[in-house]
Amino acid sequence: MQTKILKVNQAKPQISMIRQAARLIQKGDVVAFPTETVYGLGADALNPSAVKKIFEAKGRPADNPLIIHIQDKKDLKRLAMNIPKITEKIIEKFWPGPLTIVLKKSKIVPKITTGGLDTVAIRMPKNKIASLLIKESGVPLAAPSANFFGRPSPTLAKHVSEDLSGRISMILDGGKTRIGIESTVIDLTSKTPMLLRPGGITLEQIEEIVGAIKIHPIIKGRKSKMMHRSPGMKYKHYSPNAKIILIEGTDKNVDKKILQLISKFKKQQKRVGIMIMQRNHTYKADMIRFVGNSPDRIAANLFKVFREFDEGKIDIILAHGISKEGLGLGIMNRLGKAAHMKIKV
Repeated sequence: MQTKILKVNQAKPQISMIRQAARLIQKGDVVAFPTETVYGLGADALNPSAVKKIFEAKGRPADNPLIIHIQDKKDLKRLAMNIPKITEKIIEKFWPGPLTIVLKKSKIVPKITTGGLDTVAIRMPKNKIASLLIKESGVPLAAPSANFFGRPSPTLAKHVSEDLSGRISMILDGGKTRIGIESTVIDLTSKTPMLLRPGGITLEQIEEIVGAIKIHPIIKGRKSKMMHRSPGMKYKHYSPNAKIILIEGTDKNVDKKILQLISKFKKQQKRVGIMIMQRNHTYKADMIRFVGNSPDRIAANLFKVFREFDEGKIDIILAHGISKEGLGLGIMNRLGKAAHMKIKV
């Protein structure tokens, strides 16, 4: 299969290109497209054979639920049932945007889309290309990140192409995604909402609107037998080929540990890469990448930097942990999921 790439203007998307992609969706095919978080791999969420192609293209386990993307808030009532009153307040504040809500699914949503669960994850993206594609397709789009399963999520069309070229029909290239990590997911099926996956909307922002919410034990690094109702919970995710060692602690202790590890791995003839959050450093390694000095910049660059280390044939990535406040919770969640080893100093 040849993968066609169309370069779409992010600010003023060319409708002719959007319609080409929409026709493929209507035929039951899959198309990669940008959202404000990461690139998604979309298919008609209500067509089981189309959704199956997403799992096949990504090599994704069938029990890993997909997020359904909609263009109109009214579609929520078609796709979900037993919708609690709190939902209106949440979507009024955060939609369109990087927040996914989990509700009881309606009968029209096929089990393949929900990973066999009786719940459905839904969000309304803010990106113009994504919104237009859903509108022109005339169907809600099931869309996980457009990467091969387990790999870092794509924030550029070239990342999609690296993983899925020859496996999908089309990529809409809308440039770099703005946020860089996936949407936040909250479960609204119980009396008190529960955070299932931290992401582009922070825990603090949600609690400002609805009060204190629960946090799933997995986010806190604990094992849990609770149902995995969101993507990003059950499997190892976001990983480059290199092994990531995540180091948490005071700046002084982390710096000391990084220097020790550089020395150790150089003696083992390993190529070492370091992710830094400050430009002034004394490290000497095979590859050093400045990710950003604020949570927004770190989130925007994180997955891109993972892929750059792979391009540089790095064996070991040393990553300095950050505060879990605000967007930091989502960043540390992704680093933790991708890490081969975690060290606290």
